[in-house]
Amino acid sequence: MKQRIVTFLLGAAVLVGCGVTSKPAHNESAPKESTPSKPADTIAWTACKDLIGLDGRPATPAPGVECGTVRVPLDHADPGGEQIDLALIRMKATGERRGSLVFNFGGPGASGVDTMAMAAAAFRTLGRDYDLVSFDPRGVERSAGVKCGGQVEKLLKAMNDAENGDLSAKEFAAACEQDSGKILPYVGTVQAAKDLDLIRAAVGDEKLNYFGLSYGTHLGAVYATHFPKNVGRFVLDAALDPTVSLEERAVTQATGFDQAFEAFAKDCVAQKCDLGAAPATVERTVEQVLDGLKDKPLKVGDRELTYVLGQHGVIAPLYAKATWPALEKAAAAAVKGDGTALLAMADAYMGRKADGTYSTMLTSLTAINCADTAERPSAAEAVAINEKVRKVFPILATEGTAVFCAHWPVRGDNAAKRIDATGSAPIVVVGGKGDPATPYKWATTLTRQLKTGVLVTYEGEGHGAYLSGNGCVMSTVESYVLDGKVPSPNTTCAA
Repeated sequence: MKQRIVTFLLGAAVLVGCGVTSKPAHNESAPKESTPSKPADTIAWTACKDLIGLDGRPATPAPGVECGTVRVPLDHADPGGEQIDLALIRMKATGERRGSLVFNFGGPGASGVDTMAMAAAAFRTLGRDYDLVSFDPRGVERSAGVKCGGQVEKLLKAMNDAENGDLSAKEFAAACEQDSGKILPYVGTVQAAKDLDLIRAAVGDEKLNYFGLSYGTHLGAVYATHFPKNVGRFVLDAALDPTVSLEERAVTQATGFDQAFEAFAKDCVAQKCDLGAAPATVERTVEQVLDGLKDKPLKVGDRELTYVLGQHGVIAPLYAKATWPALEKAAAAAVKGDGTALLAMADAYMGRKADGTYSTMLTSLTAINCADTAERPSAAEAVAINEKVRKVFPILATEGTAVFCAHWPVRGDNAAKRIDATGSAPIVVVGGKGDPATPYKWATTLTRQLKTGVLVTYEGEGHGAYLSGNGCVMSTVESYVLDGKVPSPNTTCAA
């Protein structure tokens, strides 16, 4: 379960190019130490009713899981103005409760409500002393989720259409404005960090105890920048460096996934898999399967496994070593003309539900990414970035020429790139040397930017070191969260 969660619901690697826009986003610059926008509501916890499982079907919550909402300003600069509801979920502490531990599982765009319903067991040790709490951030699913007229298929088409991709991207952005124009200027990470402080107050904690994974490390770092005195026990696992350019992020992630693909191929050969007798053969076999989908998608019932879906079906299991065998079996089946398994993995990765609709995973991701940068490469520059990705790891490159933020109805800004938690309690930053989506060097740079960060290095594979099940990482994190024992600087955990 741990590996399936990290594979499909953390840090979706979607390259979103940006260009010229019209209406500005709200200026989210803030003083060094912010204050909550308004007194927090008390949360009325009740039974959860609309959870969605990894397979896209309605899910039944485990015993003790409860859901609630808290109202926050649409615009924190106008605390008395329009309000929106944030959806929350909690698993009550099993022992002597000392407070809440709030999670963000990544994306941006992942539903913390649905993920916590599946993930609570993976964090049961931490749940001894803490209520495990998560939420759908603003612009995600139940929290004024960004909806785009059901146009996710158009987004996927744009990624796979070399001739008309930009037109599809323009139509997609227009649909997002029509459906969600009110929320789009306010989905940036600084606004979300201010929501976090209202959640902290609503659950009754003086300090925010927080566990962020992947994009959740960015959100946590921004919170610590704006509310350093409110930082409790903070863990940032699979760290993202928010200061890197779009090009650097794309190329660095391509390098990480290329290394994970090579490691998968070597392991596949060691396990005597069906994809080839040498690592290079395994890689070539998978690439040939995908290339064949460009001209001839595989029929799967009344659907098709297209090239872009096949790409994501391969990328998803590269996040965790435990899911490499699933990739081997799915690719071997696709060689024989059966794309069922690859399509299922792509669907889970992209948030496709059993009824054919999609969660807001991809639409929210696009909106938040566009809000969190003022960088505006032209279409030609975006194509050049994509070609650099193709040279490093072709499977991560897109076939289309779409530049999604070029047509976005609001501009972004760089407020969420400013990180400096001076004055906060120690913040534990965990980086994995074999992490494909958030490469290790980002953990080192985020640690320096925070000023109060303490780096823990995991030498193994996978996205999210705590969820790898590594005993050293888990005991280090648990000693800190449960007992307040700050790791020694540069603590290293072997694979």
